[in-house]
Amino acid sequence: MKILHTSDWHIGKQLKKVDFSQDLDYFFDWLIKTIQEQKIDVLLMSGDLFDTSNPSQAALKQYYEFLKKMITHNADCKIVITGGNHDGPLALNAPKDLLQILNVSVVGGVSEMMEDMFVKINKDKESLVVAAIPFLRDKDIRTATTGQSYQEKTQQTREGIQSFFHNVIQHYRDNYQSLPFIVMGHLFVQGAAVSESERQIQVGNLAGVNGSIFGTDPHYVALGHIHKPQTAGAQHVRYSGSPIPLSFSEKNDTKQVVILEWKNDTFEIEPVAVPSFRKLITYSGTLEEVKAKIKNHRSDSHLKDLVEIIVEEEQENMSITQELIALASDPGNDNLIIISHKLTFRNRVDGLASLLGETADVHRYSPLDIFRKRIGLDESISTDSEFSQELEQAFSEILDELNQEPNE
Repeated sequence: MKILHTSDWHIGKQLKKVDFSQDLDYFFDWLIKTIQEQKIDVLLMSGDLFDTSNPSQAALKQYYEFLKKMITHNADCKIVITGGNHDGPLALNAPKDLLQILNVSVVGGVSEMMEDMFVKINKDKESLVVAAIPFLRDKDIRTATTGQSYQEKTQQTREGIQSFFHNVIQHYRDNYQSLPFIVMGHLFVQGAAVSESERQIQVGNLAGVNGSIFGTDPHYVALGHIHKPQTAGAQHVRYSGSPIPLSFSEKNDTKQVVILEWKNDTFEIEPVAVPSFRKLITYSGTLEEVKAKIKNHRSDSHLKDLVEIIVEEEQENMSITQELIALASDPGNDNLIIISHKLTFRNRVDGLASLLGETADVHRYSPLDIFRKRIGLDESISTDSEFSQELEQAFSEILDELNQEPNE
């Protein structure tokens, strides 16, 4: 049998209000084609199917559209989906009985019966068993006690995870000992490299466990939760990673799925790179340097590249601020979208002490007096210019609005 391991789709994900639904559509089309070409028998999705516990109607529609296409083109491929920390167990489990008829097994949350989380798969004369373990929440692994310290809670969480997987392994030994064995999990294994986009719901990374908790029984451990593809202590214990970059901290990752094939009593493991459908890029430097990089940006991506810009200048200058805002709203390059920008000045004015002098009495000055002093320090603004007068007028109007009574 051939198995494909993936995770962390985060359907419904947005980055700075940019919707990733098109990125996922491209990935789903590629995935369905890959499963067909590679003759995959089992698709494992190890958690964080959705980005939120209450997915939107658009996210649910995209999920069901994927299943519809998948079943149409790969009817014989068994699908196993587990819940992640972003997923709501009830939302994920809602259609599980119907999906079971369509050869899709869903385990959104921990079941009281261990057997309910074991999926035996048969094809021709071959069989294997999958322990489809979702994200373990506090109630699944720990008894809350008043007065516990943070360290005690963390230790109890870690011990609870270890105990749970010990029971998983024991259930396999008692019932499926002779079969190839895959464990699915959605958790943090100590030493794994994380990115900005992984949200921690449990105690945090301190509650991470050692990869040795899975023991030597599983022939493969299909992990989710960490978005960077990597092994976790052993070659057969792996995070497939997210199929698309979900934050700028993932912009240099090579996204992948993992294909397994059972041969000679072991799984041959082959990571397969997922095509890049758009790039996430950081451009930094002075404003002029960044403007040149934006102008010269070329792309062969299916979708517009997403860009964050980081500008650093020597002296504080209001005209640079205005130019940066204008660039962010209209970069003049149809190949990209600027979704965030940051401006810093190496010699930034420190505040009132620098503005008025260390011994000055701030109460002697009106807000408008301080504002005039502030813009007077900007070499790009002439204090008697029309622009300076417009700034003062705008500032005065803001003060008037702030000083109005709430019912006015």
